[in-house]
Amino acid sequence: MKLTDLNKEYDKLQKRYGAKYLNAIYNGGCTNNPNFCFVFMNPTGRNVASCKDWKGLRAPWIGTKNIWDLFIALDLIDQDIYDKIKESKVKDWTSEFANLVYENITKHKVFITNLGKCTQIDARALKDKVYEQYLPLLKKEIAIVKPKIIILFGNQVSSIVLKEKVMVSQVRKKEFIRTIDKHKYPLYAVYYPIGNGRFNIDKTIEDIKWIQDNVLVKEKIY
Repeated sequence: MKLTDLNKEYDKLQKRYGAKYLNAIYNGGCTNNPNFCFVFMNPTGRNVASCKDWKGLRAPWIGTKNIWDLFIALDLIDQDIYDKIKESKVKDWTSEFANLVYENITKHKVFITNLGKCTQIDARALKDKVYEQYLPLLKKEIAIVKPKIIILFGNQVSSIVLKEKVMVSQVRKKEFIRTIDKHKYPLYAVYYPIGNGRFNIDKTIEDIKWIQDNVLVKEKIY
């Protein structure tokens, strides 16, 4: 199975749970045993790739700026690419520019996805039962990509993926092990760093840096 084989399912779920005039957002980045798989919540209409006339890559955070502050702080994006993002307006995000950004993310061995692929008009909260519809598909993504470490952003995503009640504040730097398709993966829950969670971005950076320094390096993954 290939990642693109899942897209039809994501499109079906977009019609059921997302805005009717927006497209589902899939995933992007390194798809061959990346160091990290970043699992966010769900896309919003601010992602220009969700527009019906968009012909390029449908990956998370295209057309946005704030999330890339996290990547530059973690040395997971090149400075020149980051500078171009921060200088760009929404209209500057062409399919070619989106490809350039995600080629750089691939270079840094990161795979970016959302638990929910259904694009909403805004950042309204989705119910657990909606995210749960996507969990089997996320597991298929993980089985295909085979990341070394999975980072779950926020209480809700972490709780659904780990199948237990999670408060990020109480499990910082705690490793969870889950088996997906007969392979054991280490997962970590971190604060959601965007929107209302922006004030926690320093804690998110701190925790992921700790994982970089104490898990990736220790196991000689880099």
